[in-house]
Amino acid sequence: MSKRNNISKTLSLAEEITRENRNKKILLQNKKSAYSFDSFLYTLIQLKKGKASSTMNDAKVSVSFSCQRCLQPIHVDDTFASLGEHTLAELALPINSHLEIDLESQSASFDHFVPPFRVTESTNDTNGFMLLSDGPDKESLGHSLRVKAELFDALSNNSEIDHPLCDECTDTLLELMDKQLKIAEDEWNDYNNYLKKLEMTDDVPNIEELEQELAGLKVDETRLLEELSNLSREEQSIRQAVEEQEKEKQRLEREENKYWREYTKHRRDVITTEDEFRSLECQMAYAQSQLEKLKKTNVFNATFHIWHSGHFGTINNFRLGRLPSAPVDWSEINAAWGQTCLLLSALARKLNFNFKQYRLVPYGNHSYVEVLGEGKELPLYGNGGFRFLWDSKYDAAMVAFLDCLQQFKEEIVRRDPDFCLPYLMEKGKIEDASTGSSFSIKIQFNSEEQWTKALKYLLTNLKWVLTWVSSQFTEDKR
Repeated sequence: MSKRNNISKTLSLAEEITRENRNKKILLQNKKSAYSFDSFLYTLIQLKKGKASSTMNDAKVSVSFSCQRCLQPIHVDDTFASLGEHTLAELALPINSHLEIDLESQSASFDHFVPPFRVTESTNDTNGFMLLSDGPDKESLGHSLRVKAELFDALSNNSEIDHPLCDECTDTLLELMDKQLKIAEDEWNDYNNYLKKLEMTDDVPNIEELEQELAGLKVDETRLLEELSNLSREEQSIRQAVEEQEKEKQRLEREENKYWREYTKHRRDVITTEDEFRSLECQMAYAQSQLEKLKKTNVFNATFHIWHSGHFGTINNFRLGRLPSAPVDWSEINAAWGQTCLLLSALARKLNFNFKQYRLVPYGNHSYVEVLGEGKELPLYGNGGFRFLWDSKYDAAMVAFLDCLQQFKEEIVRRDPDFCLPYLMEKGKIEDASTGSSFSIKIQFNSEEQWTKALKYLLTNLKWVLTWVSSQFTEDKR
């Protein structure tokens, strides 16, 4: 029975809403017929089309109000200037103060919809109305405006719509109210049919079961709310944990970036060190190869190159001797003697051997042999000429040098009995054992050919001595 009573109340409310909508629709239709667009706008439109050039000179229209939605100027019919008290009282009756009409939300279903102009506060004393012009009769015009303003105030206070409205806004409002009226009628029909259906059936719901079901649903609701609260707290704790993990993630990312920067730096240092190590290995290998090469190199052979050039014996490309067919300059001969003296002196120092009676003094192209105990210097250089040929010091120096070479040879034989020279040396002469010929080392009373050949044999013996000394030190290194 309570369910049927609720349905009856709903049907009554729907009928009341439907009745109020019908009354409001009738009132708006009456208003629509009361006023129209201002003829001034029409004149402006005609001016744009080029058809109303003379209208502005012949007519002057007074406009007092504008549409409260689109702000277009409107002309109110003159019958609204005088309204009786009964008419104002009827208009003051409430239409439906709780009816909310939203034109903008349903603008897509209209053929033409003009959005309203929002004015939050009015700056004149006409309750939101705009006075556009004053007529010639100020006293009668003010009374007319006051009456119209009271009319529009009464309409605006009793509804959710501000008045006045133009034709287009009124049509839009009527279309919306028609739709709402149709919806209300459909709902009323649905409720009425359901009420008739309930009246025809004898099925009465069990109130106790419904109350028990409602109590069970409330218990479920309470339980679900508690679960929701628990889940909310759990969500909050999870969010806090996520934030902490996010902070930890950021910290780890910073540490990772720092680690990668340090790793890159150390990696660069390692690569640089490896490059330096490889460079040092290459340098060491090169130094080792050079060392092996130097170990295999005979310093004396590299420094003193003894060879021959035709009939001449040479040392470091300096010829030692003279021929009538090849007169060698004395400066070259002196240089050759200087190299020869230096070689024999170096070999003696190498074996820690001291010559008896003589001391070799290598001094370039002015080398000489010093006679120990006497203080005499025997020059191993000359400049030619007649006086030189009769000077015995040069011959004595060469004989002393040959004697020093013989002493050195005897020292080698003492150390190595198997050693022997290709040419015998004795008292200023060199003898070829294969032919039995001997050649004097002196230049006086000797031919240049004989002297040159003796010097060549002397360099040959010196080369053999050089070879033996080099071989001894090569074996020591091994």
